[in-house]
Amino acid sequence: ATCGHGCKYGECMGPNKCKCFPGFTGKTCNQDLNECGLKPRPCEHRCMNTHGSYKCYCLNGYMLMPDGTCASSRTCAMVNCQYGCEEVKGQVQCLCPSGGLQLGPNGRTCIDIDECSTGKAVCSYNRRCVNTFGSFYCKCQLGYELKYTSGRYNCVDVNECVTNTHGCNLHAECLNTQGSFQCKCKQGYRGSGFDCA
Repeated sequence: ATCGHGCKYGECMGPNKCKCFPGFTGKTCNQDLNECGLKPRPCEHRCMNTHGSYKCYCLNGYMLMPDGTCASSRTCAMVNCQYGCEEVKGQVQCLCPSGGLQLGPNGRTCIDIDECSTGKAVCSYNRRCVNTFGSFYCKCQLGYELKYTSGRYNCVDVNECVTNTHGCNLHAECLNTQGSFQCKCKQGYRGSGFDCA
C-alpha cells in the first residue's frame, strides 16, 4: 500500500487509500472531524470541538456525569457556572470544557489561556504558534507553505520568484531566499529593486 499524498492522521491501507484515526477525516486524513455536528449528537447539552476529539459540558443547573450525560443538580444551579459543574467530596466546582481554558477570578466563568505567550505551546522551528479560544495550533512561518514531501508534511519555502508574487520592478531580478526574496535592479539600473531607474 502506497499513498503518494500521505496520510497525516491515519494509515495507508491501499493505493492512495487512507484509514483515518478517530477524530479525523478527509482524503489524506488531514482535517479535524467536527464530532459536534454528527447525528446523533455526542453530547446531551453542549459540545465543544477540539483537535481530533470533543468535550461535552452541561447547561447551568446541571452536572456532567461520567457517561457524558447531564443530571439536574440544585447545588450546580446555586453556583451558577458558565459550563456546568462537578461535585468533589461534597464541594461544588465549576468546570471548563478544555485544557486551554481556566477558571476566571470569579470561579464561575472560563477564560482563555494564551499558550503561545505562556510558552506552553511547542511548535517546530519553522512554524509559528496561533492561539485560539481554548487551544492553539502551529502554522507555517510567513514565506513557507505546508507540503507533503518525502513521506511527511513539512513547511517548505515559497519561491516568490516562481509564483510571481514578488512585485519586483520590470527592470529588476527576483532572487529567492529562505522564507523571503530579494529584488535587485538589473545592470544599468539603480534603485531598491521595487523601483529601478
